[in-house]
Amino acid sequence: MKPGEALSRAAAYCSRQERCVDDVIRKLEAWDVDPEKFGSIIEQLKRENFIDEMRYAAFYVRDKFRFNGWGKIKTAWALKQKKVDPVAVGKALETIDAGEYREKLEKMIRNKKAQLKEDDSFKAKAKLIRFAQSKGFETDLIYPLVEKIISERNE
Repeated sequence: MKPGEALSRAAAYCSRQERCVDDVIRKLEAWDVDPEKFGSIIEQLKRENFIDEMRYAAFYVRDKFRFNGWGKIKTAWALKQKKVDPVAVGKALETIDAGEYREKLEKMIRNKKAQLKEDDSFKAKAKLIRFAQSKGFETDLIYPLVEKIISERNE
């Protein structure tokens, strides 16, 4: 594929939804574009504002939090896997409202607790903690919420 054709296809690919550099490179590889041309194509896409890591990170964080229920740890890890700039990731994670974040975690833990068929409060607590950690939430938020929710059951 010619570099001009690859550039226009990549621009069309980026215009459909937010993309990061890693997404575009994978696409260019799939299209068998000469790897020596990647740098110039990526730079042109950045200049024309088709790729913006800050915008991508903000979109990704918002999407994974709202629709997938991911916490900050899991989201940051996923963005690191995509080689997104750590500064962009940090700024995007800061945009999550702390109250909304805590409410989402509490709601998820309560829903999970309702699904548990565990009479032993120690085992139930362990399952809830593991569940919340698997969603990427921080332990300093998880432990007090799990304690609160488990103690409500025992009252």
